[in-house]
Amino acid sequence: MQKPNYVPLLILLAISFLAVFMPAVPASIITEGLDSGDIAWMLVASAMVLLMTPGLAYFYGGMVNNKNVISTMLQSFIAMGVISILWVVVGFSLAFGESIGGFIGNPMTYFMFSGVLESAPWALAPTIPLALFAFFQLKFAVITPALVTGSMAERVNFRSYVLFIVLFSMFVYAPLAHWTWHPDGLLFNMGVLDFAGGTVVHMSAGWAALAGALYLKRRKSHVEASVLPPANIPFVLLGTGLLWFGWFGFNAGSAVSASALAVSAFATTNTAAGAAGIAWILFDVARGKKVSALGFCIGAVVGLVAITPAAGFVTIPVSIFVGVVAAMTSNYIAHLRTKSTLDDTLDVFPCHGVGGMVGMIMTGIFANSGVNSGVVDQGLAYGETTLFFNHMIALVMVSAFAFGMSFALMKVTDLILPLRVSEEDERVGLDISQHDEYLVEA
Repeated sequence: MQKPNYVPLLILLAISFLAVFMPAVPASIITEGLDSGDIAWMLVASAMVLLMTPGLAYFYGGMVNNKNVISTMLQSFIAMGVISILWVVVGFSLAFGESIGGFIGNPMTYFMFSGVLESAPWALAPTIPLALFAFFQLKFAVITPALVTGSMAERVNFRSYVLFIVLFSMFVYAPLAHWTWHPDGLLFNMGVLDFAGGTVVHMSAGWAALAGALYLKRRKSHVEASVLPPANIPFVLLGTGLLWFGWFGFNAGSAVSASALAVSAFATTNTAAGAAGIAWILFDVARGKKVSALGFCIGAVVGLVAITPAAGFVTIPVSIFVGVVAAMTSNYIAHLRTKSTLDDTLDVFPCHGVGGMVGMIMTGIFANSGVNSGVVDQGLAYGETTLFFNHMIALVMVSAFAFGMSFALMKVTDLILPLRVSEEDERVGLDISQHDEYLVEA
């Protein structure tokens, strides 16, 4: 029995009472210009993106040892609850509210979702209600901090993790979303292209994961070279399937319409994933390793990561190249990681961080206005340099910001609640030490 802690409950009660006094009742709901087909597709896409987070739970849960399966999976599921509340209170405002210097949204623009139901549609999604756009974007905000957990698995204090994802969402995710997707955002006005979140989601999560691995240092089992094998490879396969399926909503949904652009993004997404999964295992075979289910799953996810920023900007054949290059690059970086003392438990940085950066570079090379009329400056492959160099500048900016801010937030969190569990809790496993639950083996 641990010491009672009333503070989190009191915070939730305070938010609940505030919600009663700020019910955000709409004056009138705008319906002019809305398209029922687009609305139907975006409702489905939003649900598909949310399914990715349980998929991530299975993906990560299957890769940790059997003492930490429940804790690792819960870290994904709890993000669905915590970020859903935070998004309504202030998260959407910070990401998409009235711009403050192109860096962050005004937190009062849609505070407690005030004005969301009756406001005009988002400028870049004119055929769906603003509330639908807001909840589509919520699903991205949910999965991003959940991705970070893989680097800190098997040693992070659960309560500290919850505090960290709140801070990360407000001070890393929301600013990057604003920079990239708000019409007044810093990167948006530089002409940087990120169709569905290569920078906002995957690079931010990857760099935060690296910060977490460095800050928490190595697991005792990692120091002793006694790391246990994955608990459940079928969980990883199931998680990959759910992620792959949900990713169609992630990327094709980012067209924010039931359109030819959505079809193109759908096709590039599937093609890149397939190419990357095959490339990963063939790269392993070329290095003398056996074909593995785990390898194909990781490779497919890397392909999905890499095509995310490029999905609506590149041709379908090019997506094969994107998937293959991303898989081989991430595989090699993951291999180097195993030779180092860095304990990124589930290789989040090599897969999501590096995969996101490869995707961003590939977008700068292969973006084509023939695929998407929104491309002002075409990629390097078509003889133009502006987009490519802007992407290189943005890559450095996003990397420095995401890593530096995430490391600082780790320190802040650690000062409030210790981030790392005790050596005894780590030995017993987080399922028991953090949750008093355990996986029953067949």
